[in-house]
Amino acid sequence: MLRDATPGPALPSARIALVADRSPHVRAHTRVPALLEGLRRHEGLLADAYWISTEEAADPRIERFDGIWLLPGSPYRSEEGALAAVRAARTQGVPFLGTCGGFQHALLEFARGVCGLADARHAESDPGAARPLIAPLACSLVGQEGRVRCAPGSLASRVLGTEPRVERYQCSYGPAPDTHERLAGHGLRFTGHNDDGHARVAELDGHPFFLATLFQPELAKDPRPHPVVRAFAEAAAARAGERAAVPGPVR
Repeated sequence: MLRDATPGPALPSARIALVADRSPHVRAHTRVPALLEGLRRHEGLLADAYWISTEEAADPRIERFDGIWLLPGSPYRSEEGALAAVRAARTQGVPFLGTCGGFQHALLEFARGVCGLADARHAESDPGAARPLIAPLACSLVGQEGRVRCAPGSLASRVLGTEPRVERYQCSYGPAPDTHERLAGHGLRFTGHNDDGHARVAELDGHPFFLATLFQPELAKDPRPHPVVRAFAEAAAARAGERAAVPGPVR
């Protein structure tokens, strides 16, 4: 069952919900706990990880976490649970990170929940969809690396800089070509692209920290914490500190 994430009386660590159907066969799932421990050990960022299956992620208590990371591993056992985790982060101001499948489902939730596109579909779970929002990539990125450049002035550029970076992928699906036009007018911006102009990073205007990447920072070769993971943990820690400073029960 989903554990209550209400912090105790002492200054809390950031409590991070790792939303995924945990499997030893998904490389990201095996690497993330060590990444968070590395942040604790080397940078003093305290982050306690709680694995939440997609079937449990619709529990309203998920919004009590200080951060929500929707990890790869799609097709998820519960698409609705994955979308509920994104929705909780989006509507309650909880720092959010979505990587690979998490990026795809962040777009899907925004399309349905904000843009009114109730028929938005993911081709992996609905291969018969006539016009999927998330569609097969022209060239699979499974096991590939590629350059990403972030738009100046964006959250992505503050985290990653504006110079091109090489990032690692493990995916076969991404936003359909017309996705930008369907989502951007409602506040979801694509702020990182590859050399061909294809979207690789999305963020949400007006949110404390909402970042989604098609690449997987958790697979980076660099032994130092990836800037995306560090920035997410910092945002979660800031939320934990703010909540600890508020008297009375945590909502």
